[in-house]
Amino acid sequence: MQDIKVAIIQTDLAWENADANLEMFGEKFDAINESVDLIVLPEMFNTAFSMNPSVCTELPDGKTFSWMKEKAKEKNCVITGSMLINDGGNYFNRLIWMMPDGTFQQYDKKHLFRFSGEHEVFSAGRKKIISSLNSWNIRPLICYDLRFPVWSMNTFSKEKFEYDCLIYVANWPEKRRHAWISLLVARAIENQAYVIGVNRIGTDGKGNAYSGDSMIIDPKGNIIVQISAYQEAIEYATLLHSEVQSYREHFRVALDWDKFKIEE
Repeated sequence: MQDIKVAIIQTDLAWENADANLEMFGEKFDAINESVDLIVLPEMFNTAFSMNPSVCTELPDGKTFSWMKEKAKEKNCVITGSMLINDGGNYFNRLIWMMPDGTFQQYDKKHLFRFSGEHEVFSAGRKKIISSLNSWNIRPLICYDLRFPVWSMNTFSKEKFEYDCLIYVANWPEKRRHAWISLLVARAIENQAYVIGVNRIGTDGKGNAYSGDSMIIDPKGNIIVQISAYQEAIEYATLLHSEVQSYREHFRVALDWDKFKIEE
């Protein structure tokens, strides 16, 4: 495993305006002058957290997907974030893991945010993905998934961990920022993995405020990068292979993890 250089982008989002958001993120990508392996964007980075499919959804190979493909090639790195997709008449909050060569993986948000009615508009995903980057196994998830530790749980079998890093892309409201920060730290500690959480700032079209609090946490639960609340910024961190490997070897709690399976 090689180390991974990550860039996280915390920013405001234009409400239900994909063109404006893609232009804005294009400018931010131009400001990334150092070589990185991965750029992480917020949940619904092209429209903000809207449940208006007539305005916000795109086809699986629509303009935002094409934009990600173009930018991943241009920056020679993986780009990930979620968007609203119309796939065969069903709507999904879909994360795209776009690689520089144009190949990709996708994850549909499993836990839909009932309190805003997301479950009434969109279909829930059923399958997780594990993505590979520099020989790391990375598991990307979306916002509300953070509250469900069983769905996020790492596994350990035959001396191998299922993943080395968790990613949560989010539009997580300011009024629940304590839960956001606390749960991100908890997921790192309980899974002996790096955790990346990227959240937006600003106020959306429904008046919901967002504080950001985007961060990167090491496998011991130490916050190694934290973007100041309410601030627009791009921050960088290097995920160290030696850090995760050494900690797992010296504190072998994974040997005592509970075995489980998720049943629908």
